[in-house]
Amino acid sequence: MHMNVMERKLAAGTEFETSYYRADGEGPGIVVIVTAGVHGNEPAGVLAARQLVEDLRNDVLRLRKGRLIVVPLVNGPAFKRKTRGVPDLNRTFPRRPYAKARHPVTDALFRLASIHRVAWYLDLHEANGLSQLSRKVLGQTLIVNPGSQAIPVVRQAAAWANGFILNGNRKFNVRVKGLPGSGRQAAHSLLQARAVTFETCWSLPLRDRVRYQTALLRRMLKETGIVTGAETIPY
Repeated sequence: MHMNVMERKLAAGTEFETSYYRADGEGPGIVVIVTAGVHGNEPAGVLAARQLVEDLRNDVLRLRKGRLIVVPLVNGPAFKRKTRGVPDLNRTFPRRPYAKARHPVTDALFRLASIHRVAWYLDLHEANGLSQLSRKVLGQTLIVNPGSQAIPVVRQAAAWANGFILNGNRKFNVRVKGLPGSGRQAAHSLLQARAVTFETCWSLPLRDRVRYQTALLRRMLKETGIVTGAETIPY
């Protein structure tokens, strides 16, 4: 029997209306949210998130317990134009308790995460450069906030992925830093969620970037304890 994956609408009735997907496990547990496409020129995360939905529908991954919410494309208009988006949606999330996000779609997304009391917030992005070659760039990194309980899990996931990546320049680094106005910062500071940003490098082939995103996403979901199923080895 295939898992029931329900499709619903976020920011319904606005130009940013987009689909999100909810799957419930066989028993009670935590809630994990996966978001992608906050920036319209970062396609690898969108493709990886869409693949996650198909994997759930086709029983490639099984939700053992808890709830998984996937928002594959947050910024649809910018994605169509292949631009980052104006305003930058990853600066519009609330920065203080009881404050509203400064954009309809990020307000709807944050309220969704808040209502479901998410324990993990996994946000898929892309960036310039290779972090192995320069600390000034964010390509091939996993980013967490200072003091986050996610840090040990993220370090383990990066080490696992790096064990399969033969090209040393492509290996992932873990960065510990905040970003006011971002979904990760809001989830960490206001929802007390374990929040992680995934950043693959724009200059790598799209196929490889999607594989990295997919592999790390599956690994992180397994670490949360809510899913079972095959993992994808990046290389």
